[in-house]
Amino acid sequence: MRFTSEQRLDDGALEREFTLGGIPGILWTPGSAPEPAPLILVGHPGGLDRMYPRVAARARHSVAEGFAAATIELPGSGDRPRSAAADRARADLRRALEAGEPVDDGIVDRLVLPLVEQAVPEWRAALDALLALPGIGGPVGYSGGVIAIGTRLAAVEPRISAALLYAGSFVPRAIVEQARRVTIPLLVLLQWDDEHNDRQMALDLFDAFGSEEKTLHANMGGHTGVPWFEGDDGNRFFARHLR
Repeated sequence: MRFTSEQRLDDGALEREFTLGGIPGILWTPGSAPEPAPLILVGHPGGLDRMYPRVAARARHSVAEGFAAATIELPGSGDRPRSAAADRARADLRRALEAGEPVDDGIVDRLVLPLVEQAVPEWRAALDALLALPGIGGPVGYSGGVIAIGTRLAAVEPRISAALLYAGSFVPRAIVEQARRVTIPLLVLLQWDDEHNDRQMALDLFDAFGSEEKTLHANMGGHTGVPWFEGDDGNRFFARHLR
């Protein structure tokens, strides 16, 4: 991990940009903490420059409660090399949605499964590097999307103790099956009228999770309409499980 910039924000948080094996990322840490801060990995759908305002707002909201927060760019997004196969699958998905047709499982698999296979090891490598830094400690939480990435990460990474998952993207049926291996506490956010999501698939995924403690918050509205109070609920959720 190599830090490339840092700035002290007006709320006292320290924001540092970094690269890890050529993957860009951002780390936010509290201005002062008496002990190592629990870490929250902040997931997003890719394009960190474009997503920065929303991702940074979520991260800083968590940092204000004493957590550290970090994110990395997704494969094929931002300045990272594009995948021709993913671009074709994305175009096929867009055509199906615009035509009002059912989205074929094959399209979802071609688009999402290769992303999961590459992104999850990258998140785990980032976690190795982040937990080696002073002032950051476990336990660790995951917050955000892509929900298929968060599901796989929760299933295979024992250092993640709780996850807040955004049900805002299509999920391969293979990932739904893997969800049965997830046993950590979960909070899942579902926008009921999400134009980019298959509501029934999101409900099937929630039902498949093997966690004894799992909570679904369903709110009316579209993809970007998550109510502001869910940030406060998320902080309370992580406070229960990461402290």
